Amino acid sequence: MRKGNIPVSRPPALRSRGDIIRILGVDPGMGATGFGLIEFENQGSLLYRESGVLRPRGTSVSPRLQQIFRGLTRLIETTKPRFMAVERPFFGKNVKSAMLLGQARGAALLAAAETDLEVYEISPLEVKQAVVGYGRADKEQIQAMVRVILGIRQVLTADAADALAVAICLAHSLPLKISLQEALLKDSRREQRRSARWTEKDLGGRR
Repeated sequence: MRKGNIPVSRPPALRSRGDIIRILGVDPGMGATGFGLIEFENQGSLLYRESGVLRPRGTSVSPRLQQIFRGLTRLIETTKPRFMAVERPFFGKNVKSAMLLGQARGAALLAAAETDLEVYEISPLEVKQAVVGYGRADKEQIQAMVRVILGIRQVLTADAADALAVAICLAHSLPLKISLQEALLKDSRREQRRSARWTEKDLGGRR
């Protein structure tokens, strides 16, 4: 599909039920945590729902983490997504920033765990390739392509655009992930049935 002269990728269709899958993307940060909510229809189309930024107040780490956790928990309980997508951190030379980012990610992952929300972690390279088409895209290119893919007219903050980009990346890979999960589940059940039959034979042979 094309919009103007910019190619817009479309994720493959799901083979599962005809329901709509809601995905919450999160871009954790101690100063600003971006979030973006999209819906993925089984025909492969993506729908934009909402996005924004949680900006925790205060100078201490603990109250900020609490605000991130509570804000995301309320968001999850209100919007009821099926999956959360979080970008896997890229650790640079700034150790302090990396530690703060890790703490913010921990608050986001805890919010997902407390609400029984399944989480997928995605690398920055995967996000850029899924949204822009190559792994060295900058922030401005990601913002522009997110708006094109989702048909968003308003300007997005960098944090909200990054969160939406992570959600889009998960939508692209979700059909494969679901197919693999279903295949693994079938193999597990088959193995359990096989083990049960062998147990019955062993028990029967001892009588």
